Amino acid sequence: MEYRRMKDTIIARIDKGEEILEQVKILALEENIKLASVQALGAIGDFTVGALQTKVKQYKSNRFQGDFEIVSLIGTINTMNNDFYTHLHLSAGNERGEVFGGHLNKAIVSATCEMVIQIIDGKVDRKFDGDTGLNLFEF
Repeated sequence: MEYRRMKDTIIARIDKGEEILEQVKILALEENIKLASVQALGAIGDFTVGALQTKVKQYKSNRFQGDFEIVSLIGTINTMNNDFYTHLHLSAGNERGEVFGGHLNKAIVSATCEMVIQIIDGKVDRKFDGDTGLNLFEF
């Protein structure tokens, strides 16, 4: 991964073979990011995404392998218990135009991933909510 910071915006290139969530964490810790918005596109070859099953408060995950284009990768960087936390969603399409997506668990870059991180002045922590089973923003 390589990146450049310009005031409150970071432009990053995550390279072939790198895992997206790992690289976001490295970057956020290096730059001491406490709150930011993330968007990206690129190509991935192996990814796992999940969908929340609200009745049982658990994620059901699916793994996909092959040639996929990131149609959308969006989310946030923030904190939980004052430690790094990220919440990203990914949609990726195959050569037939079929798109699969959900809560991002893992994604390995197959060519490149171009990411824009918009740093937000401030901090919003997260706290576990037993009613939903989610780590929600805490204001």
